[in-house]
Parts: sequence; C-alpha cells; structure tokens
Amino acid sequence: MQIWKHEARLLLRSRLASVALVLLALLSAAAVAAGMAEIARQRAGIDAIAPAQAEDIGAVATYIDREKDAGSAAYYSFHTTWDAPAPLAFAAIGMRDVAPYILRVRALGLEAQIYDGDTFNPELALPGRFDWSFVLVFLAPLFVIALFHDLRSGEREAGRARMLDALPGAQRLWLRRGLVRFVLLLAALATPFVVGAILSGVGFAVILLIVAVAALYLLFWIGVSGLVSRLGRGSTANAATLAGLWLVLVLIAPTLANVVINRAVPVDEGSQIALAQRENVHHAWEIQREETMRRFYARYPRWSDSAPLTEAFHYKWYFAFHQNGDDSVAARVKAYRDGLQHRAATANALGWLLPSVGVQTLLTRLAQTDLAAQLAYQDRIRDFHRRLREFYYGYMFYDRPFAKADFEKAPEFEDGR
Repeated sequence: MQIWKHEARLLLRSRLASVALVLLALLSAAAVAAGMAEIARQRAGIDAIAPAQAEDIGAVATYIDREKDAGSAAYYSFHTTWDAPAPLAFAAIGMRDVAPYILRVRALGLEAQIYDGDTFNPELALPGRFDWSFVLVFLAPLFVIALFHDLRSGEREAGRARMLDALPGAQRLWLRRGLVRFVLLLAALATPFVVGAILSGVGFAVILLIVAVAALYLLFWIGVSGLVSRLGRGSTANAATLAGLWLVLVLIAPTLANVVINRAVPVDEGSQIALAQRENVHHAWEIQREETMRRFYARYPRWSDSAPLTEAFHYKWYFAFHQNGDDSVAARVKAYRDGLQHRAATANALGWLLPSVGVQTLLTRLAQTDLAAQLAYQDRIRDFHRRLREFYYGYMFYDRPFAKADFEKAPEFEDGR
C-alpha cells in the first residue's frame, strides 16, 4: 500500500498532473451542475403546466358555455403534452436541447403542430450542450493524453529509463504508474457524476454501468497512448500524435460520418411535412364540402351516420378536412420517421468503430434523450390527439351541446414514463 501512496504523491508533485486532475474534476462538476440545473428548469416548466392549463381552459369554458358549441370548444381549447425527463437526463441532455419537450395541441390537424418547428437534424448527435457526456466523450481523452503521453518517454528523456527497466519488477512499476493515473482520472471524472446521479434518483445498477463505460473509454485512450509511446519518439512528438488522433477519432471522423449518412439516407425536413399538410388543408376550401366529407367518412365510417351538411357553416366539416390533411401526409410522415430511424441505426452501428460515437449513443439511450425517446413522445402525442378528436367528434357530429361541465370529461395526457 505504501508504494501505491508513494506513486500517487510522486504523480501529484507534477504541476501538470495535479492541475490536469483538478481541472478535470472541476469540469466534470460544472457539467453535472449545469445538466441538473437544465433538467430542473425543464421539470419546473412541466410542473407549471397544470395551473396554466386549468386557467386557460377555464377562460375558454366560460366563453363556450354561452352557446354550448362543441366545435368552438374544440377549436379554442389547447391541450398540453409533455415529456418528463428521466433521472439520468442531466448527464446526457441529448435531443432535449433541440426537440420540444412541451407541446400544446388542438384537435385540429396534428402533423403541422408536431413538425412546425422542426428545423434541426436530430439523427446524429454531434457536440452540443455542455453536459457530463460532453466532458467524458470530448474532453476526458485530452486529460489522458496529458498524463500518459510522457509516461515512459519522460523517464527516457530524463535519463532514468534504463535504470528503471533494470530494476526487479520493472513491468510492475510501469503498470503501477499507469494504474495510479487511471484511477485518479476516473475518480476526478466520475465522482461528480455519481453524486449528481444519486441526487437525481438514478438507480445503482445504471450508475455502476456508466462508471464502467467511462472507465473503458479512458482505458481505450490509455491503450492508444501506450501504442504511440511504443514508437520510441519523444514526449512532444507523442503529444502531437495523440492530439491528432483525438482530433480524427472524436471530431473529424464523426462529422464526416454524419455527412455521409445524411447523403446516403435522404430525409425530408419535418417543416416540409407541415407545409404539405397545411397546403392540403387550405385546398379543402376550394372543393365541394360533400367531397371532403366523403373522403373523411371513407376513412372513419364510425361517424358516417352524422346528419348531412346544410348551407350553414359546421365545425364537423372544418375538423374533417383538417384530419384529411393529416391523412394526406401519412405516407410522408412514415417515410420521414423511417429515414430518421435508419440514420440513427447507421450512426449507432458506427459506434462499434468509433468509441466516441458509441459512448455518446449509449449515454443518450440510457438517459432517454435520443431519437427513439423523441419518437416515442410523438407517438404518445398522436395517441392523445386521437382520443381528443374522438371526444369532440362525439359532440360535433351529433350536434350535442357542449357545456362548461363537459370540459372536465376531456381526455388527459399521460406522460408514460
């Protein structure tokens, strides 16, 4: 035990090593704090939904209760959906930084509401918000390089390498020095994460798994440093070579892969789907109302026994052509989602070749902040929207009065976490 303590003291006497370890610990702690603050902000926004929703619906209900028109109730009522963050989300914020986690929807056409603000490319996560996964994937390798680039070459340049190699158990000496550096690096990196994970309610098994992943990622870069040092060059050359490898493996290769995947798997932007849906909705004003209802009843025969339209405006026609607009882009929506999933699957497979991509992918999956989680949230929105439409249709298509008390019967969104 004393010899291990001696190695640790010897390492910490180096100003570069001690500054590197302290800086890594500070960066890790700052990333955990920033991630927890962001998730706390998101949770506060979600918690504020219920009172705001009650106030909004109350104002609409007071107005609707005068004429008791179900169509007006459906048109003016916004219903809030949300995607509550998982306990681990603070460590890998992922798509929660770019995709909506709160969305207010009406019983009108849904696709435009979902994709109206979709102006990003979510299929492959590149450097984004400063969180713990960013520190692990992008910054931690630099600290490995700082502590391991001169592990042997520094002794050789100081003229002590031959003497150390001649000592009994020389291999154990180098192994011990490497293990001390590895343990201290892992402690500086993982300790703030473990504290944040415990405070966030992350399960022990998940914490252990992520610490193990961090350890393996550090060991990968330690192995790369060891291979470079075997070339027998000086410390400066080792550092330059390792910095170049970091640049390629962490930044250049994933970015080029992103470009290749995007070109190999072309996908329409969500905003284009929203535009197409809106154009189809607007086109309904230019055709016979009977044609709109015929198309609607062909897909939804459940409501076909509704009374025929008269010359007067009726909301069931208005909501019918909004739903027709959604149905008109259903194939494009499926192609869009399939394309995103194909891109994500290709990017995930790339993780077997590029550890930086693999670690990032694993963290966002465990944190439920990846594309799969976002698509699952959209599926919950669609299910809620269907129940919402059917609720209002039951009043609109049969001309049942919609009173103030009926607002309490409306379906409620379920987060599903």
